[in-house]
Amino acid sequence: MTEPVPSMRQHSPSAERNREPILAVLRTALPATGRVLEIASGTGQHAMYFAGAMPGLDWQPTDADAQARESIAAWIAHGAPPNVRAPLALDVHQAEWGVGALDAVVCINMIHIAPWSAAQALFAGASRHLARGGVLYLYGPYKRGGAHTAPSNEAFDRQLQSRNPAWGVRDMEAVVALAASEGFTCDEPVAMPANNFSLVFRKREAQAH
Repeated sequence: MTEPVPSMRQHSPSAERNREPILAVLRTALPATGRVLEIASGTGQHAMYFAGAMPGLDWQPTDADAQARESIAAWIAHGAPPNVRAPLALDVHQAEWGVGALDAVVCINMIHIAPWSAAQALFAGASRHLARGGVLYLYGPYKRGGAHTAPSNEAFDRQLQSRNPAWGVRDMEAVVALAASEGFTCDEPVAMPANNFSLVFRKREAQAH
């Protein structure tokens, strides 16, 4: 099989900028060992960086977009940590994800560049595959109390909705409520650079009888 050529490696400046702050949160949120499914991995830069920094985790990148998967495969061919798997084609709306049991799910900058049904499918799928106590990590911009947290986020929201009216910056409270309906609790939100937030959700332990 022909290896992906280096030119297929896409590069996102924002992924370079935000990877260290995100890693700092992931180090505290994710288990030291286990299987991690990354949803909407994009260029693949995050998968390379996080897997390299957390060698005890088996990191499975995915993306619904074929060009993104080509980029991830090219990054892997360029020299990936041994704990990064080949990218899978995965749309959260699929009835079956086909990934087996997971210890964590990571989803960065996806739910605002997708319809609300994608957020619903993300939490439903994560609930199916995560063990009790498993982690779902989200990163991106959010409104709080129905209001944007910065003028730049408001402008970004308008831009997103001009591209697709079903897209847009989500209300944090709505996301937390959705998570609760699927059996997740939310840690205290972590404010991140560039007016973003990290949200760490944990699948509730089974109720004692």
